[in-house]
Amino acid sequence: MTDAVAHPTPHSGSLLRQDERTRRRNNAERRFRLYGQVAIGIAIMALVILLTSVLGNGLSAFRQTFISMPVTLDAAVLDKKGNRDPADLKKVTTIGYSKLLVNSLTQVIEEEGIVVEGLASSDIKDMISDEAAAQVRDRVLGNPDLIGQTVDLKVLANGRIDGYLKGRVSMESAERDSNVSVNQLRLTESLVERGIIGKSFNWGFLTAADASELRPEAAGLGVAILGSAYMMIVVLVLSLPIGVAASIYLEEFAPKNRWTDLIEVNISNLAAVPSIVFGILGLAIFINFAGLPQSAPIVGGLVLTLMTLPTIIITTRAAIKAVPPSIRDAALGIGASKMQTVFHHVLPLAMPGILTGAIIGLAQALGETAPLLLIGMVAFVRDFPAAPPEGLFDPAAALPVQVYNWTQRADPAFVERASGAIIVLLVFLLVMNTAAILLRRRFERRW
Repeated sequence: MTDAVAHPTPHSGSLLRQDERTRRRNNAERRFRLYGQVAIGIAIMALVILLTSVLGNGLSAFRQTFISMPVTLDAAVLDKKGNRDPADLKKVTTIGYSKLLVNSLTQVIEEEGIVVEGLASSDIKDMISDEAAAQVRDRVLGNPDLIGQTVDLKVLANGRIDGYLKGRVSMESAERDSNVSVNQLRLTESLVERGIIGKSFNWGFLTAADASELRPEAAGLGVAILGSAYMMIVVLVLSLPIGVAASIYLEEFAPKNRWTDLIEVNISNLAAVPSIVFGILGLAIFINFAGLPQSAPIVGGLVLTLMTLPTIIITTRAAIKAVPPSIRDAALGIGASKMQTVFHHVLPLAMPGILTGAIIGLAQALGETAPLLLIGMVAFVRDFPAAPPEGLFDPAAALPVQVYNWTQRADPAFVERASGAIIVLLVFLLVMNTAAILLRRRFERRW
């Protein structure tokens, strides 16, 4: 019997040279890497374009044009009886304060020797915002001792004057605009040279309430920020405990049968439902059936809670499922009950994922607009809501709805305000996502 000798098949190629198949595979890998780099480049370019557009249009909203001048608070106009009675002081309307501001600005122009041919007294009056008189009135009512004194004040300039200093208004457009005149712009240039008119940081944009279409320079985000904060409190208080409890039950305690499968499928489907459907649901249940007030943070918070719950449940279940089974087996092996295993071992290890999912869900809810429009939060609200819990039932606005509201107005100054509100909203979202990252790193444990 002879032994069979296996002779190796001679290799026609060389290890130092690529064959055609290897060459095609390497080319495919290089193309895939190139596709990925192109995709990342497109994403970065789109982000840069977005941020450039928003910042370019919105940063100017944080600076506003003010008129700095001494104003004599004449007692003969503001307190004719001279008794400083608050009831009598409140009878003086903004018309009286407006006359004082116009007289003060006229006096400043005369003292500076500024002469503009064809300038009328109405031109001087229209350079001052209508909101300025109301602000001075509120200050005097808060401190009646100012009556009779000459006080240095910074009052809001008209929106067209502000637009001229920001480049939205020009001499050519002023000739066709009934809300501003060329003489006003010439006077503005003279006052800017003397430091009487200038731009400074506008705290009112963050703290003041919304204003009418005739006063874009006075419009602020105060009510919208407070309304969004109230809604986020409602969402956090309701969605986090309900979502986490539901996730723990479904993942650790619920029996695996057709009913739990049906619940899981429906939760996944609810996460994909358009947000406007939740708005219709909130309108039907919370307003029409339960009788809660429209445009109230409590209704907005309840609607956003329904919308956020599926996201929190899905992310929490994923975090719980990511905990290794050996942790559970070890806890049960040393005598821990099922409840102790979940709350003492599984839940602490899943906490980073739970917190991340909750904050991402809140950030998503903060930017929602469609459901809030359906429950009436698009209404014009000037009064600030009270402190919780009463304030949860007061009318309020929300940041995304305020952006939508301003974009619907005709004055170009509101477009600037809308872009500024988007910047504020993006800052809130950035802070919330940063908090999610920090909390995840803070509570993350290795096993």
